[in-house]
Amino acid sequence: MRFAVLVFPGSNCDRDLCHAVTAVMGQDAAFVDYRETTLTGFDAVLVPGGFSYGDYLRAGVIARFAPVMTAVAEFARAGGLVLGICNGFQILTEAGLLPGALHQNAGLSFICEPERLVVENADTPFTRSYEQGQEVTFPIAHGEGNYFCDAATYRELQAHHQVVFSYAANPNGSVHNIAGICNRAGNVMALMPHPERAVEAILGGTDGRGVFTSMIEEGTRHA
Repeated sequence: MRFAVLVFPGSNCDRDLCHAVTAVMGQDAAFVDYRETTLTGFDAVLVPGGFSYGDYLRAGVIARFAPVMTAVAEFARAGGLVLGICNGFQILTEAGLLPGALHQNAGLSFICEPERLVVENADTPFTRSYEQGQEVTFPIAHGEGNYFCDAATYRELQAHHQVVFSYAANPNGSVHNIAGICNRAGNVMALMPHPERAVEAILGGTDGRGVFTSMIEEGTRHA
């Protein structure tokens, strides 16, 4: 399976993602510059964490105008798998590929620590390697990870099983403890915690591998 790892000015988790999918998961990956206009030849797109454009104005708002994001939107509309992590979640909400918004953390502090999550939907292309209700631990590292949506949007998320991960203990004020969501079609998913930092025992755990094995199995199924 061939993964596109997007690179924006200020990205700092793109290398982590590439290492996870190549060295750990044994797949093919290539860095894709923010100025590119096509994603031809890729099976999945990874939108990494970091501080795209220095998080000026607000996190993700400038990156959503990068030329590559038009290609990401087209890729998603065609049913391709798109995974956003941390700043990638912020970018995908700003781009309108996922509902809601990410605000500053409650308490206005940057948080960097392992966090327990609950798998709320184990029937997505990103979570089928997990069990429904399974508890996993991924690291978080963000200052604007406080997910918000209005009541009507939350009802839609619930009705279509779009809440994928929730926090076991809310670290940042996210509404209804939401840590990750998907679009209605299920092929675009994003979360604030970092599964790519939980794929090797030497880093403290391997719970994050399930996200990537799920994507690989989905890609194999449609190959």
